[in-house]
Amino acid sequence: MCGIVGVTAKREVCGILLEGLRRLEYRGYDSAGVALMDQGIQRIRRVGKVQVLADACEELEPTAVMGIAHTRWATHGKPTEANAHPHASGGVAVVHNGIIENHQELRETLTGLGYTFESETDTEVIAHLLNHELQQPDTFRDAMDRVVDQLEGAYAIAAIDQHHPETIMAVRSGSPLVVGLGIGENYVASDPQALRPVTDRFIFLEEGEIVEITPKEISIAGHHSSAVQSRAVTLDERHDAADKGNYRHYMLKEIREQPLTLERTLSGRLSGTHVLSRAFGIGAEEIFARTQAVQIVACGSSYYAGMVARYWFERYAGIPCQVEVASELRYREQVLPNTLLVAISQSGETADTLAALRNAAESDYLATLCLCNVPNSTMVRETDLKLMLEAGPEICVASTKAFTNQLADLLLLVAAVGRFHALDDEMHQEIVQALKDLPATIEKTLKLDDQIRHIAEQFVEKRHALFLGRGSHYPIALEGALKLKEISYIHAEGYPAGELKHGPLALVDDDMPVVAVAPGDDLIEKLKSNLEEVRARGAKLYIFADEHHDMPEPEGVEVLNVPSCHRSVSPIVYTIPVQLLAYHVAVFKGTDVDQPRNLAKSVTVE
Repeated sequence: MCGIVGVTAKREVCGILLEGLRRLEYRGYDSAGVALMDQGIQRIRRVGKVQVLADACEELEPTAVMGIAHTRWATHGKPTEANAHPHASGGVAVVHNGIIENHQELRETLTGLGYTFESETDTEVIAHLLNHELQQPDTFRDAMDRVVDQLEGAYAIAAIDQHHPETIMAVRSGSPLVVGLGIGENYVASDPQALRPVTDRFIFLEEGEIVEITPKEISIAGHHSSAVQSRAVTLDERHDAADKGNYRHYMLKEIREQPLTLERTLSGRLSGTHVLSRAFGIGAEEIFARTQAVQIVACGSSYYAGMVARYWFERYAGIPCQVEVASELRYREQVLPNTLLVAISQSGETADTLAALRNAAESDYLATLCLCNVPNSTMVRETDLKLMLEAGPEICVASTKAFTNQLADLLLLVAAVGRFHALDDEMHQEIVQALKDLPATIEKTLKLDDQIRHIAEQFVEKRHALFLGRGSHYPIALEGALKLKEISYIHAEGYPAGELKHGPLALVDDDMPVVAVAPGDDLIEKLKSNLEEVRARGAKLYIFADEHHDMPEPEGVEVLNVPSCHRSVSPIVYTIPVQLLAYHVAVFKGTDVDQPRNLAKSVTVE
């Protein structure tokens, strides 16, 4: 959520830095600051909006030709001017996104060396470490190398030093960072959008790379080093998240963006082996350690994401989890001591979810946490902990990328809470690795698009459809049915496959297509039996199955082979085919895909 901007030039840079921060406001923040190289380093920091910082800078009339800037979302220490970035030590100033896990040990070591801390942040240790390492008679880069060797966690760092008055040193490890290429000036930022007014050429840093930036040169060291110019990417206006580009519909664009948006929501929240609990906010670890149960509240697709998380919490974390539609929870009496209330909303303004959240203030909840895509929304302001979805603007009414990001973030939450309960280290590491592999797996799954388009043609004249799943994939069946009914106006229902004989089987005939979500988990044999019941009634059966599982394909059955993945992320992977199916059916039927009738993106009334 935090934002970094840095500029080294031959002209005054404060205006560029402030405009960069304004363009990062969408990420959410509680304070902002700049450090300007002008006859030494001058820091200006303020709590609140970037405009408050801009007003303070204007009073000082800065003339600096190099500087770094930052918007901060508190993870260590409350939102105060003392905790705002940049942090300084002697002639060094530093901005940082991410979490330094071993900051307490480093703080103790640096205190022993005579350094005094002015903030509660983990970032200040980086400034003091760099100042200490710069006492050695070698280069700025060598000093940064030694600092990085001592840091544990996920981070993106930009630093300046008064003895190197034209140089910005930056490093990426677990949090995104890009370099912008100019003419007689160069830049660094956490997001290309921050620099679009001054450049359209960017280098996207790889994991572990350190970059040295001056007005004339960019030098990259670390993994995958190569000639700088050959790595430069030119972005045009179609890269604007709110622009449809060459896509026919926003929905297809947003489906296709999911590998990128999943990578974005995971960035800075995973170390090499585990989930960084601090990413959820100040005091998260203490709250998670005391959590004995979880109550999830949401509406629509967000509710289905919560249903998946219930399976995860009980399987991996070993603690009970209840999921309730917000419009129902708000009218129930709740007695839930030591329970974490989790509210899920893309907009952060969903009326029923907000009402349920506010009612929680009168109940005995341990704490409240929200997963949301809009940083300055009401829900984000009113919860104790929060994790931003980082999905970017979602224009289509039917949620796609926000839904998969919700699932990924819920799995992060399960792993973070589970560390204090029943989740052992081996499974925790398996989940972390599965999440790291997830964007690539989704990219492979999207290649099924042509096969799914072929299946979709067979739905055009249908009036009803049935979606089946078991376990954590039952909610994905519900989500598939919801997507189909939302945008194609075909009546569709999602059911647990084992519930067929209790009523839905009466509706199955040769005019009702049945879609089954069938990963190769421990419920697959039971699911096969359920599907035989469907086939015996003459229905056309479409099975989304694991590519390595032996699924029979007799007459009347079509099997789509989905890339294999770890069972923890399987519900996220299997979401992609049901999204694509709904999209292509709607296109064939000629409905308004992005703005379906009678629906709104944000439901702000009861």
